[in-house]
Amino acid sequence: MRSGAWSEPSAPTATSAAWRVSPGFAALKCAVTVVLVGVAVFLAGDPRALTAAIVAAVVAGGYALRDLLVPVRLAADPHGVTVINSYAGRRRLDWGQIERIRVDSRTRAGLRTELLEIDTGDHLHLLSTYDLNAHPGDVADELQRIRGLA
Repeated sequence: MRSGAWSEPSAPTATSAAWRVSPGFAALKCAVTVVLVGVAVFLAGDPRALTAAIVAAVVAGGYALRDLLVPVRLAADPHGVTVINSYAGRRRLDWGQIERIRVDSRTRAGLRTELLEIDTGDHLHLLSTYDLNAHPGDVADELQRIRGLA
């Protein structure tokens, strides 16, 4: 390959995997933030509307910034997993620290939600389909497969 040529990122090996936020959804959050800033500028004459638009822009911008700072929410290898911790931090967990990996499914108001739960006894790490850009059940199966390689 020529120097400086663009190439596809390498695929994860059979012994490791990583799950990240959807780049399209992160871009949508950035676009919403820009639109809300534009609305705030447009509503500069109305203090209440301006305040509401600024608050909405800050909240949307905060979520978009987190997606840009820490796009990978979960990574696993034969030694353990790395999960997102707090706003933009990461926490490394050895397989021995993890007591249970399961999927919690709930139905509320006719909508079904599923969360991947990684339980260490002291902490419960919850990851949604949005966080993983994959079905939590599939991720749980892959984590168990990688854990079996340890």
